Parts: sequence; structure tokens; C-alpha cells
Amino acid sequence: MFDKKIYKERRENLKNQLGSGLILLLGNEESSMNYFDNQYPFRQDSNFLYFFGLDRPGLAAIIDVDNNNEIIFGNDIGVEDIIWTGPLESLAHQAEVAGVSKTLPTLSISEKIKKSLSEKRKIHYLPPYRADNMQKLNNWLNIPFDLLKKSSSVELIKAIVAQRSIKNAEEIKEIEKGVNVTVDMQLEAARLANEGISETKIAGIIHGIALSAGGDLAFPTILTVNGQILHNHSQGNILKSGQMLLCDCGAETSMHYGGDLTRTTPVDKQFSKRQKEIYDIVVHAHQAAINSLRPGVFFKDVHLLACEKLAEGLKSIGLMKGDTKEAVREGAHAMFFQCGLGHMLGLDTHDMEDLGEEYVGYTDELKKSTQFGLKSLRLGRKLEAGFVVTVEPGIYIIPELINLWKSENKFSEFINYEKLETYKDFSGIRIEEDLLITADGSRILGKSLSRETEKLKIKSTKNSL
Repeated sequence: MFDKKIYKERRENLKNQLGSGLILLLGNEESSMNYFDNQYPFRQDSNFLYFFGLDRPGLAAIIDVDNNNEIIFGNDIGVEDIIWTGPLESLAHQAEVAGVSKTLPTLSISEKIKKSLSEKRKIHYLPPYRADNMQKLNNWLNIPFDLLKKSSSVELIKAIVAQRSIKNAEEIKEIEKGVNVTVDMQLEAARLANEGISETKIAGIIHGIALSAGGDLAFPTILTVNGQILHNHSQGNILKSGQMLLCDCGAETSMHYGGDLTRTTPVDKQFSKRQKEIYDIVVHAHQAAINSLRPGVFFKDVHLLACEKLAEGLKSIGLMKGDTKEAVREGAHAMFFQCGLGHMLGLDTHDMEDLGEEYVGYTDELKKSTQFGLKSLRLGRKLEAGFVVTVEPGIYIIPELINLWKSENKFSEFINYEKLETYKDFSGIRIEEDLLITADGSRILGKSLSRETEKLKIKSTKNSL
């Protein structure tokens, strides 16, 4: 945990932002895999962690804004539990470490909420994403399941987004710990990327690196020779000569802050001419995007700049044609780059995504696009100092998308379908870094991880794929 002063300041800021009412924050419960006692690894709710820091199941908390008090609800374990788990610190002691002086048994929370409802007090709660917490809210607030998210407090969502978006020095230090372990994972994945090894074996080994550092994975690892599938969690392939291995992974620290990095590595340890051409296009777009990061710039504009750089590079090798800006404006580049450039990063890999992209990545004035490709951009708003964001351009050659758009003659003025047909076996390339927005620009977090092909011996044209 951080120092209790940090948690107290966060809660005080939240009370000042809300002004009145009761703030109800739910922790998570244990979750069983296939029978009660065989449970998934416990992961605490990130908002509960942010304001209280307590990493144990079965907790809830109420922050009474009007009466300026805070209560954590939960149960201490008995001797029948202790024989299985060993002794645990009392809830009262843990609450004190978080700067909270009052704790009550779990059952007491329903009485507190019932009393507040009878007094017509406003109860602020966040949109639930787990069934057990939906059940609790349904019981306590008497709100139908299908209305729980719609009835959640927009005021609370916006107040939390405003706080969590700006990372303090302690958070940045913790994120960098996660990034550094992620770098180790990436280096090992690249070292192991040899002909004859299985994707599963590499994924298992780098998972072990995250665990041995005292944390775990921040998200399920994407490790695949089929990099054209954006979120490909299948790992059943054996690596072959001529392929590229895309590894998108992240380590989460014991405090649950994590990294998120992607590299694409040639199995032969050297890119073919065709692979290098496209890899360098992605590197160029990546650097152009990073160079443009600074407070006051819309991340949407950084995304569009990266799209233009990708389109320019694809034009240079004959896969695209026509006016670059017009092609991007119309969405033709989405044949090759179907997703967004990046997202917020912190306690969650897609930070605060449970609160809604319309609040985290956009504003009342800036709404998400409905255009294919651009609608997948999770972050569009103006950047501020203290944001931590990912930048991850890529080029993905998806045969099914080629077939569909070609049959419709879609964007034929911008896409060279004849040449693109010869690239259907290419797969995909993505490069990703994690960056802190500073007062006058940005800096890449964590220790260095090369992305330059010039450090590799490139195959000759004669031997290229």
C-alpha cells in the first residue's frame, strides 16, 4: 500500500467533488472456477484499491459526504478459516493503515443503505461489471438488474475519472516497475522465438517472469504468429521459419499497476525485405506519434497523424494510392489499421474502462466516431500532464477483410487490391510503448527496449519471402 495520507487525500478530494450524498464503493469477491473451493486468483476492484488500498475479498465501503465519515464493511475470519489460510490481519488494523477508523460487519451495510434511502439521500455507486456485485446492488437499492448500469452515478464516474487520470509520483514509480518486468518478458519472448518452439511454451515462460517478480499478468498474453488477429489469445502454433511472432504482454505488480508492451520479432532473427519494409513503416508512425504527445493535444489527432504516416508508408511500397489525407479522412487506411492508437494505463490495462469510454476517453463535447477503425479508438480527449498512455500503431493484413472490401470495390481509389492479394500471408506487426505525458511533452516509461531493425541482419532480396 501507499502511505495512508495518499488514500485520505483521495477520499477527501472525492467528497469535495461530489458535495453531498453517500458514496458506495464495492470491492470484489472470490470467484470459483469449477467448484466452490477451487477459485480464480483474486483481483480487487481497481476503484476500491485506489481509494482504500485494501487487497482482500468481501469488502465494501461507504463514504458519507454530508457527515464527513467513512466506514469499511467486512468480516474477520474465524478459527475454522485460519486453519486453511493462516492468521490474517484484522480488518480494523488494515482499515487504520488506509486511514479509516471505523469498520462494521458486512451485514450492517444493508441497514445503513436502507436508512439512507428512507431519508431520501442520494446514493452514488459505480456501474457494476461482476454478477455478485450486481446482486448486492439489486438487493440493497431495489433497482432492477437491467437498470443498474443506467442508474449509476455519472457524477461519481466523472469525479473518479478526473482523479485517476492524473498519476502521482508514487503511481508512476509503480507503473514503471510493471513496465520493467514487462520488458524482461518481451526480451525473453524474443530470445525464445525460434523455429520449432510452440507459442504455448513461450507464453508460459514469460508468465513465469511476471509471477516470479511478485505480481502476475496484467491481462491475458497475446503471443501469436497470426498477428493480423488483433486480440489473438490462441497459442496452438509451432513457430516456423519465415514467420513473425507478435507478443503483446503486461506484468502487473503486487499493487496491481501494470505495463503493456508489444514487439514483433522475426522467427529467423532477421526480417525479410518485405517484412522490414512494413516494420519500418510502423516504427516511423510510432515515432511520429510519440513526438507529437504533449498537454493540450487531442489524442484523436495523434491517432490520425499515425494513420497518415502509415498510409504514406503503404503508398511508398504500392499497397495504397491517392491522396493520403483524403484516404485517412474517408477511412481507407482501416484496411491495414483497424484499431485505435492507444489507451490510458494504470491500475487497469485499459484504465478505468469499467467506468465507460465515453467518460474516460471522451468528453461531453468530443464524442466517439462511428467510422470503422476510428470507432475503436478508446482515447480521443486532450492530453494532460500526468496521463499515462500507450502508443501502439500496427499494420494488419486480414485476408477476410481484403476479400470483403475487394468484392464491394470499396476504396479502390486508395487501395491497390492487385498487389495486396500477394500480401495475404503476411500476418501483422504492432509496436507499443507506455508513456507519461509531462509538462512539455512525454517520456517513455521503463527501461529501454529496442524496436529498430537496423540492429538486425536483414535478409537479402534474393532470400526474402
